[in-house]
Amino acid sequence: MRNRTLFSKLALLCVLPAFISCAQESETALIKRARGIHDRVITLDTHDDISPRNFTAERNYTMDLGNQVNLPKMEAGGLDVSWMAVYVGQGELNEAGYARAHQAALDKFDAIHRLAEEIAPDRIEIAYSSDDVRRIVASGKKVAMIGIENAYQVGLDLDNIKKFHGLGGRYMSLAHNGHSQFSDSNTGERDGVWLHNGLSELGKQAVAEMNKWGIMIDISHPSKEAIMQMFELSQAPVMASHSAARALNDVSRNLDDEQLMALKENGGVIQTVAFRSYVNAEKNTKNRDATRAVNESLAEEMGFELLDRRGVRALNDEERAEYDAQMDHLREMGASRIASEVTAVAPPVDVADFVDHIEYLVNLIGLEHVGISSDFDGGGGVEGWNDASETFNVTLELVRRGYTEEEVGKLWSGNLLRVLDEVQRVAQEIQAR
Repeated sequence: MRNRTLFSKLALLCVLPAFISCAQESETALIKRARGIHDRVITLDTHDDISPRNFTAERNYTMDLGNQVNLPKMEAGGLDVSWMAVYVGQGELNEAGYARAHQAALDKFDAIHRLAEEIAPDRIEIAYSSDDVRRIVASGKKVAMIGIENAYQVGLDLDNIKKFHGLGGRYMSLAHNGHSQFSDSNTGERDGVWLHNGLSELGKQAVAEMNKWGIMIDISHPSKEAIMQMFELSQAPVMASHSAARALNDVSRNLDDEQLMALKENGGVIQTVAFRSYVNAEKNTKNRDATRAVNESLAEEMGFELLDRRGVRALNDEERAEYDAQMDHLREMGASRIASEVTAVAPPVDVADFVDHIEYLVNLIGLEHVGISSDFDGGGGVEGWNDASETFNVTLELVRRGYTEEEVGKLWSGNLLRVLDEVQRVAQEIQAR
């Protein structure tokens, strides 16, 4: 096993009477070494959701908005590259639905370009290739890249794939939660109802178009049958922008060993996702239920109504700010109760649990096929990596387990950029033919 414990290292350095002081010195040295590695490698997160309302002159990512990814948090945590998701939820498969989705997608493309080109061009820039990433990071600025989540927004016009590529899209998934016109979704496992038994004919054509224009095929969210068909059809490596190992947590959004071995054969990469319920659903449910019970008790005492995610999204900016302030007060009041009544008996899913998935994937398919993602602002995050400001903690856990600087660099960005390079090389060959 790759995992090396701190104790085993200390055993070679310390005699028992001096164990405590030596452990403290070694931990300090380890943190310092990890910090150096973190500062030198390019850290890249392949999936961060966005809302256009956070990309205006009055409210934008130059401010710490209370969300999980923004420029202050990226700068504080040493996160170099944020792949911002042009996501549109699944709707009806008709012209009206496609038109609404397409416009929503354009609004998000516009928002990202506005941030990088008008609001904060001195702090962040859009990258279209791996060379761009390295150049921008070397300049001291942060990097925005664009992923397209759910090809539903393409509609029935495959020319929109080239259009999205021109706007900066560098990966795209053919389905999300619900079957699209291109592909079945993993959500078909809930009821056994499928629309295409994998990819539709249009979906197969879309694979060829993505290969042609240099857009990475994202296999997070489609059904297993659709994913296996993508492996067969794609002339270039594919990627999973935010998935984990199904062998460790049996949910349909994760990839099983058969899919992972096919990914290895394909030369692709899985960006391991730090999403609590995908990392450890059972542990997360226990912690969530225990935490909710404490919060509901406190909220009742405060005369405060707790909202679910849908309710929070329905709030306007002023209402959201007031709600967030009340939640901060509730958490402050409940901190000691959470520690005594929840954490001690039902601890949260944390960075160590997340890195367990990375370790499993590395051992199964090889380090060069594994990367890192968060799904921040879309439900992602684990204890210790709850927002971009805590990004260093992932590096620290990797270094603690014995990963070298070169290996950490590959996990954080090297493997994903290699796949992007290969996808763009294949596109050039196809266009030349």
